[in-house]
Amino acid sequence: MRVDSWLWAVRLTKSRSVSTAACRAGHVKVNGTRVKPAANLKVGDTVTYRGERERIVEVVQLLTKRVGAPEAAKAYVDHSPPVLPREAVPFVPVRDRGAGRPTKRERREIDKLRGRDLPPVGWVDEDD
Repeated sequence: MRVDSWLWAVRLTKSRSVSTAACRAGHVKVNGTRVKPAANLKVGDTVTYRGERERIVEVVQLLTKRVGAPEAAKAYVDHSPPVLPREAVPFVPVRDRGAGRPTKRERREIDKLRGRDLPPVGWVDEDD
């Protein structure tokens, strides 16, 4: 069974062309190795698919045709890490539209927030 066809049949991707493109881009791994779209898949293989989020699934059943969601869920065992709740995702501040580029003071504050408030490259401390 082809990997791209199986990803589409178990509804991990919206279309077969999306699953083929993901394989070609290197976003699909079978047992830890990147695979081409036509790679063979067998029961017991572990498929890692990196789409909107990383999905790690173990193949339980090979499906040749696309089936409904309840049937598709029976074809694999999901070992994916849990999805983080929205509160756990760090807030990224958005600059107001039309505010222009940040000033030198604002840039220093941004760097300090991001933990990049290091001295410039080549900086020599007089005390050393």
